[in-house]
Amino acid sequence: MWSSEPRRRFLARLGGLAALGAASACGFQPVYGPGGAGTKLHGRIRIAEPKTRDDYAFLRRLTERLGPDQSPGYDLAYTLRIASVGQGITPDEVTTRYSLNGTAAFTLTDSASGAVVAQGEVSNFSSHSAVGSVIATNAAEQDARDRLAVMLADQVVTRLLAMVP
Repeated sequence: MWSSEPRRRFLARLGGLAALGAASACGFQPVYGPGGAGTKLHGRIRIAEPKTRDDYAFLRRLTERLGPDQSPGYDLAYTLRIASVGQGITPDEVTTRYSLNGTAAFTLTDSASGAVVAQGEVSNFSSHSAVGSVIATNAAEQDARDRLAVMLADQVVTRLLAMVP
């Protein structure tokens, strides 16, 4: 006689297989599978030159995810905006924590025709402590800025992979 636990596991697996079959029937295709958007874009995007330190962190992450532009067929233009907002304020009006709010607007164009292939804007935030020495606070802020640039770059890549046919 079967106990209920093995039956539940069997039915859960069967349900997972049914969901996978339904996903493939609706046109689902893995991004990094054969012919997926990940393989179509890898090494094919020329990214605009960085101008600020934040741009460099953003560009570094984009290059890690999309590969260096070996045979570019697309151009990616972007604009980063990062603003610092005080979050933790003591009764003496001393700010002890800051939030960095960032956005990355991007446009992917076809190099040959100049047609816009994808565009959009993503946003995210990170934060850092301002308690400690000036050097520690500056290091914490730069680390938060670098983390934010990486998060924004990851979001841009995700959007590009979803938007590009």
